[in-house]
Amino acid sequence: MIVLSAGRRNWIAQRPSKEILGVRMPRLHSQQQGNTSRRCRGVQVQAAKDVDFADRAVGALPYLVPLFDGIKYGRFLFLQFPFLPRLLAPLNPLISFYFSFPFASLIVFFAIYGGIVQNQNFSRFVRYNALQAILLDIILIVPGLLENILRPPSGGFGLSLYINAYNTIFLFVFLAVLYAMGSCLIGQAARLPLVADAADQQVR
Repeated sequence: MIVLSAGRRNWIAQRPSKEILGVRMPRLHSQQQGNTSRRCRGVQVQAAKDVDFADRAVGALPYLVPLFDGIKYGRFLFLQFPFLPRLLAPLNPLISFYFSFPFASLIVFFAIYGGIVQNQNFSRFVRYNALQAILLDIILIVPGLLENILRPPSGGFGLSLYINAYNTIFLFVFLAVLYAMGSCLIGQAARLPLVADAADQQVR
């Protein structure tokens, strides 16, 4: 019989089990993480499948508002790349109708906020996307206010900066809307920069 001293017993108790007798124990923690990750992905896929077509369509439509309000910032890009207006050509009837009413943006804003975001009859998926869309539209107020305060430059570096600012705003809005609407149509909630956290916190 092997008798271990007290010091030896304490040393063994303090050593990790995989180092005792040179035996390497299986990495259960990594396997558990992998299983958990696979379960999480399964939940996400199932959640996407649970979003019906009506919710996907209603969730995507509010993103047209920031797109319409951001079109004016694409005027320089439209001159440089004529294919861009052609991409938006199918929306021309809706764009004309939208801008045919005074204060259309304000009216639609309150309609979406009161009729969708605050309406508990809609799913959280729909209300989250609706709020994210109107928050994106609110961001467009900032460059509009700055443009009203500051006189647009007539030439030189100031004009170049002005054009680049217009191009950047339009591309940001256009790509954000494209990504968000595409995500909605496949049943996933997009997280847009600057607005996703605020929308997530306000929609319960």
